[in-house]
Amino acid sequence: MTETENIEYKSSWRDEHLKVLCAFANTQGGILQLGVNDAGVVIGIKDHKKWMEDIPNKTIQQLGIVPTLTLKKIKSTAYIHVKIEPSMVPISYQGSYYIRSGSTKQELKGIALQQFLLKKSGKSWDELPEPSATIKDIDTKALQYFSLRANTAGRITSNLALEKPKELLDKLNLITPDKKLSNAALLIFGKNPTRFFPTVSVKIGRFGKNDADLHFQDIVEGNLIQMPERVMDLLKSKYLLAPIRYKGIQRIEELVYPEAALREAILNAIVHKEYTGTSIQISVYDHKLLIWNEGKLPEDLSISKLFSKHPSRPRNKRIADVFFKAGFIEVWGRGMVKMNESLLDAGLPKLNISESAGGILLEFTHKIKPVKTNLTQPSVVENVVENVVENVVENVVENQAYILRLLGKNNKLTAKQLSVKLEVTERTIQRHLNQLQVQKKIKRIGPAKGGFWSINNP
Repeated sequence: MTETENIEYKSSWRDEHLKVLCAFANTQGGILQLGVNDAGVVIGIKDHKKWMEDIPNKTIQQLGIVPTLTLKKIKSTAYIHVKIEPSMVPISYQGSYYIRSGSTKQELKGIALQQFLLKKSGKSWDELPEPSATIKDIDTKALQYFSLRANTAGRITSNLALEKPKELLDKLNLITPDKKLSNAALLIFGKNPTRFFPTVSVKIGRFGKNDADLHFQDIVEGNLIQMPERVMDLLKSKYLLAPIRYKGIQRIEELVYPEAALREAILNAIVHKEYTGTSIQISVYDHKLLIWNEGKLPEDLSISKLFSKHPSRPRNKRIADVFFKAGFIEVWGRGMVKMNESLLDAGLPKLNISESAGGILLEFTHKIKPVKTNLTQPSVVENVVENVVENVVENVVENQAYILRLLGKNNKLTAKQLSVKLEVTERTIQRHLNQLQVQKKIKRIGPAKGGFWSINNP
């Protein structure tokens, strides 16, 4: 027999074996077999009567738990079973905490220790207080945004939506018993969450042939309640294809990936992210899109179980509760199932999920096949020309709309700066600017150097 998560062999007793008992108590319990070598062969233990008395005393004094000792014999060879039950409270040995991982014990430190202690206390990290924060750090517009959506979803009463900021936060369980703002309050509704948590952001990058071929990138920061919408808007306006098709004479423009599946994936990443870790990352390629968030799956939940109905166990309980009340998510553990259903309905491959670099990686894929045409047929030629002309017109309109959005944010952008952002030549940008001026959508104020663009809003 080999050692497992619940069984370990020792040929004799040493006090350092209390670390093993500590690890058993902090995990799922287990049995330490004394008088058994590493190969699982019983070799016997000397002075077994002495150890049957001493080990319980040492365990109680050092760990505060009571073991169950059983004397076993094979013929005349005696060995001892030291059984430890799992503990509901964290157990330490000389100030250190240990758990079982496979057939080894691991000492917990840093973030892992913090998470372990929180789990044993029945709390999540987002429930902890942030002592330096005040109600002035809360964005009232974010609270209004939540109230509108939660009221529309029918998950809060209209009276609750009219509460003052502090009372509303208290009703949402975002204020701790000692009257401090919780981490969740600042993450969801904070004016500047990165002041308290530097990695509250979503990084988006557009890649070419490989990971080293980064074309452009953006970082979305701010409160969590408005972040899903901001991320989706940026993906739709800048990063994703939206092929045009017709149903009869009706023009239909849809994202290459179903919007419902993408939104569910983004919400999943935000709700389950480990906020003491790094940023959420979205990588967009020609034929795939990756979403990665830091944080491992719960111990009793495997990737295969994600694709069937399973208990919902959010890492951040308060964030999940607010997102539920806002109508953004459900609480039935069906997120991955819903994403797959959307992908299959759109004729796309199923979602691929894997554990990667201490987090969860979602992979969306698509295959746009080139249309095979016979250019000797006049009708086909007409269709090809019509489609090419239409696509050119669409690109011009979309590029000009994007230029207007960029100038709306920074009216001092030069043609060269705009060409970098749109990945086109300065000559093309200048042509767009001239057309926008002719259409009286923009007006140049001042010289080429030192001037700015005035946007004429319709």
